[in-house]
Amino acid sequence: MQNRSSNIKVAVDAIVFGYSKQDGVSVLLIQRKYEPFKNSWAIPGGFVTDNESLEEAVHRELMEETGIEVNYLEQLYTFGEPDRDPRQRVISVAYFGLVKSTQFQQLKASTDAEDAKWFSIKKLPALAFDHKQILQVAIERLRAKVRYQPIGFELLDKKFPFSDLEKLYAALLDKELNRRNFSKKILSFEFLEETGELSKSEGKGRPSKMYQFNQKRYNKLLKEGFHFEI
Repeated sequence: MQNRSSNIKVAVDAIVFGYSKQDGVSVLLIQRKYEPFKNSWAIPGGFVTDNESLEEAVHRELMEETGIEVNYLEQLYTFGEPDRDPRQRVISVAYFGLVKSTQFQQLKASTDAEDAKWFSIKKLPALAFDHKQILQVAIERLRAKVRYQPIGFELLDKKFPFSDLEKLYAALLDKELNRRNFSKKILSFEFLEETGELSKSEGKGRPSKMYQFNQKRYNKLLKEGFHFEI
């Protein structure tokens, strides 16, 4: 049997999605300082060192290249096509997370990143390596996830009108929602409760009821998962 030695490097990539009422869904990208793909935009990431776990590596790379720390990143997929990196054979383990982008505006690029910036997922620049494919897989996973797990507790204000939750789901799914059906489905899971307050009226519209998450019920559903068709 022929001896085939290999020199495979392991890398990690961090796809951080952000949400705000003003900008919708965005993704955090860095501008590469060095070749290959110098000056191109890319997903934050880099090589895993000998003495760290994959999770430690992805959090370190994210901090080094963007200056932010995200509490929870979920493993997405492993990308390992032989020619995905022109330097050598590289297998990348990708992670993704969803944050309130307004809380992560103080970005600080360092190490091999020239710049770091939020981009709308509808207006993306050309991406280095196979990062367009990686990002597409992450977007599809995110849209699948919102159908079986409640999302929004960290992304909305503590008290909010129901329309804010509707805007969140419409942005994440990139589709118009049937407002009546959406309201009926969401309220049936009982993780929202009325605060007894009304929103401040903007313009001629009537004030809306304000809601908040029932954290105990919400955490239970997060653990168990749920499923509904929107």
